Amino acid sequence: MRVVIFGLSVSSTWGNGHGALWRALIAALLLDGHSVVFYERDTSYYAGHRDLHALPDGGTLILYREFADALGHARDSLREADVGLVTSYCPDGIAATRLLLDSRVKLRCFYDLDTPITLARVAAGEQLSYIGADGLAPFDLVLSYTGGKALDALRDRLGARRAVPLYGSVDPAQHYPATPDTHYGAALSYLGTYAADRQAGLERLFVDAARRLPHQRFVLGGAQYPPDFPWTENIWFVRHVPAAAHPVFYSSSRWTLNVTRDAMARMGWCPSGRLFEAAACGAPIISDPWEGLDAFFEPGREIMIASRTEDTLAAMALSDAERDAIAARARARVLAEHTATQRAREMIAAFEWAAAGTAPAA
Repeated sequence: MRVVIFGLSVSSTWGNGHGALWRALIAALLLDGHSVVFYERDTSYYAGHRDLHALPDGGTLILYREFADALGHARDSLREADVGLVTSYCPDGIAATRLLLDSRVKLRCFYDLDTPITLARVAAGEQLSYIGADGLAPFDLVLSYTGGKALDALRDRLGARRAVPLYGSVDPAQHYPATPDTHYGAALSYLGTYAADRQAGLERLFVDAARRLPHQRFVLGGAQYPPDFPWTENIWFVRHVPAAAHPVFYSSSRWTLNVTRDAMARMGWCPSGRLFEAAACGAPIISDPWEGLDAFFEPGREIMIASRTEDTLAAMALSDAERDAIAARARARVLAEHTATQRAREMIAAFEWAAAGTAPAA
């Protein structure tokens, strides 16, 4: 299939979770013989941390300053395409949607990589910059990073005619057990962009644990953290961990932590790509709880669950043998069920079902 994507970013992973997901998915699509054209607005904040300048063979990355500059090229791409796809937080999502509707592309799709945030903003009466006044009704297919009740909400609140989940994934060629580096060495690590709506969970499960274990080293990596973040003397901060360094980051700590944004935790069925990345790197994971988590990892065997500071401390107190067994089981689960190759094939299957006027089984 020939797929044209209008997205947020694939050229940079700074401050967004879209970049790593698209890199893995696109690489898998190309290996399976499909072609991809990705349109991305060339913004200064991503340009300053850009670590990908071209897609692998079979893929084309188009960076543009203004959408009008890319219109001619995009029209030509869609004329030859099987699928045109717009994503959440695409800065030109509404304009790209109009272009899809005016084109003769065979299948018009929307992929919401931020479904709980989208639905929360709609419920609050906010106007979305990436979904127009007609909602999702114009699209033949809506893919959602979130499953469960979110799919019903996309239909009921935004008019999606056909909504199916396409969860996060990992590329095992890019995420694997690596040689530890003392720069990232920690009793507990956390990797993620700052978000106000997960700050309480991060403080409870990470910062307060650091306060309780003042002689152990904690490492936090990510972007956009405010000056008033409650740092402790034993928390080391890495402002940006490039995608290529993620395996070393995860492989250098005894445990790594996952904290879910509030809207995603309330909605459930929204596994962070970081979960799959960390597991593929052989890192034992502690995560906050949310509905549906047990469909991806078995609590207590493949992942440890923490609601309170004490839960984090209890997991960290497990023996090396117990910790290593948990990590090994999680890595095996990811390689068996959650690779980018599997997700790419699920995506193509969803395209085929939608083109045939049907939908995949739940």
